Amino acid sequence: MVDSRFGQWLKLVVSLLLLLKTQGLYVGITYVKSAVAKGAVCLDGSPPAYHWDKGFGTGINSWLIHFEGGGWCNNVTNCLSRKKTHLGSSKLMGQQIAFSGIMNNKRPFNPDFYNWNRVKIRYCDGSSFTGDVQAVNPATNLHFRGARIWLAVIEDLLPKGLKNAENALLSGCSAGGLASILHCDSFRSLLPMGTTVKCLSDAGYFINVRDVSGAPHVQTYFNEIVSLHGSAKNLPLSCTSTLKPSFCFFPQYVAPQVRTPLFILNAAYDSWQIRNILAPGNADPLGVWKSCKLDINNCSPLQLKAMQDFRLRFLIALNKATNSSSGGLYIDSCYAHCQTETQEKWFMADSPMLGKMVRDCNHRYSCCGSFLFILISS
Repeated sequence: MVDSRFGQWLKLVVSLLLLLKTQGLYVGITYVKSAVAKGAVCLDGSPPAYHWDKGFGTGINSWLIHFEGGGWCNNVTNCLSRKKTHLGSSKLMGQQIAFSGIMNNKRPFNPDFYNWNRVKIRYCDGSSFTGDVQAVNPATNLHFRGARIWLAVIEDLLPKGLKNAENALLSGCSAGGLASILHCDSFRSLLPMGTTVKCLSDAGYFINVRDVSGAPHVQTYFNEIVSLHGSAKNLPLSCTSTLKPSFCFFPQYVAPQVRTPLFILNAAYDSWQIRNILAPGNADPLGVWKSCKLDINNCSPLQLKAMQDFRLRFLIALNKATNSSSGGLYIDSCYAHCQTETQEKWFMADSPMLGKMVRDCNHRYSCCGSFLFILISS
């Protein structure tokens, strides 16, 4: 019993030491106070914010701009709840955040981007940085200004060195990964002509599929987001000129028209999508999926079949986005969501590498880091 407890304690200590070693650094927050006059504000009217760790050495003129993720709000009620959190107010954001994974500043743990200028744009609008409604209801004081936040942050960074960028990568996770697709071409248009610009979407390829009850849950949900936030005018015109704006919140209808090289990193069994798109709570009133969503080892054969069908639909929806010879994909079959922000999912010394050994979901596909660099440098 004593040996067992000592072994568990030792494992905990080793894990903590490894975490401290790979965590990177803590980066302070920058508030874009000048943006308030432009109406570029969070849901509660507070200024937008970002965290920036300056590049050095060979990376001094290379920039990684990363969108924070965190879902969306699709009606006044949940936007009011959201504005009481860091996802709706910069007043509630931590003064420092850890940069790890793709944001790490240590070469052994992020060999391709460690010395780039790395910026994390905080997410406080609830629309993947697409909203723009001028009117503010005094009863709620909700501001739907995500698109303005995006432009205000870029305008703040340009004179700080972004205008001299030789390489620029726009990335993001989840709702931020969606933003990196929706704003990919506009990002390129905001930078100097000579800049090499690429985009990376991590777990942002949300697909239009019916839930287990047969209802178009996510289609309705995205339509509510686009309508509430006034997002239509900020979605890619290449899509909205032929489709209903709410469809243009789905990457499968936007990605084929993106002209800037786009890299998609996603799990085909995306855990967030399976929990919230395939089997959302309102499609499972008896809670049949609850245990399965928490641990796939608890899934029944029928539930596993539904998940496999979801994977097939995901790959079909992804197919048209792979036509460009300048883009790329990294699709694994793990039950996961977001693989760039945490060190264990991004790059570790004992991780497998493409082409050299069999990939194993338990290793979290940390080799993605080196694979991404092929896209950036090509």
